[in-house]
Amino acid sequence: MSPYAKYHDLKIEVAEKVATVTLNRPQARNAINQRMIRELRSIWDDLADDMSVNVVLLTGAGDYFSVGGDVKAMSEKPGGDVLEDGEVHDPMISRRIVNRMLELDKPIVCAINGDVIGLSCTIALLCDITVMSADARIGDTHVNKVGLVAGDGGTVIWPLLVGISKAKEFLMRGTLMKGAEAERIGLVNHCVAKAEVLPMARKIADELAQGPSWAIRWTKLSINQILKGRVNLMLEASMALEQVTFETADHKEATTAFKEKRKPKFTGN
Repeated sequence: MSPYAKYHDLKIEVAEKVATVTLNRPQARNAINQRMIRELRSIWDDLADDMSVNVVLLTGAGDYFSVGGDVKAMSEKPGGDVLEDGEVHDPMISRRIVNRMLELDKPIVCAINGDVIGLSCTIALLCDITVMSADARIGDTHVNKVGLVAGDGGTVIWPLLVGISKAKEFLMRGTLMKGAEAERIGLVNHCVAKAEVLPMARKIADELAQGPSWAIRWTKLSINQILKGRVNLMLEASMALEQVTFETADHKEATTAFKEKRKPKFTGN
């Protein structure tokens, strides 16, 4: 029996040493529900154990990579990070996802085929090589949309990619940018037309899959010591601060305003 038969919200296909992992809830714009986030926690271990896989290609089904969680559900169940299906998300799962992605010695190529927002943005940026659609939007909207600290990894990866000053502005303002701008500032590696995203990402994945496997893997792990150092320094604190902001009036106002389709009126409480 395939080790991937247990997955429901992720589709995994292995061919020619490349495992294509697809976020597979297109009817919900690949929003991250409780089941998907738990699958995202475990998939990296299964891929690590699969000796037929040298490279992972991560993408989203349909027109979106992923729009993240469900803000409307947060307004109905305050006090926790509520995912698309309304269940409360254990913040430690996010830490496990981050660590397991960084510890997987096989390179991960990300084909950002559409909008990528929130937690899914962090997951995409933690990949080793990113190819983004020119039409897609990318950003972490924890702060401006839901009144929360960008605590699930955004505060770790953004400064490393674009510098501290730009990271603070993009995270505090929750700015969404298109692929060309993301490439220009170094947030993603490549920006191409939407139809070219998956072919280019697959070409890179195939090249790596046929390359000197251990040299590639250990180069990734060597560089990722920088990221792991930042994770150890920052992630636990940022996740704790995110949990605190769940209790603020501004968070409640942000989620209520989203549900009511109006602009939030923040009070600083």
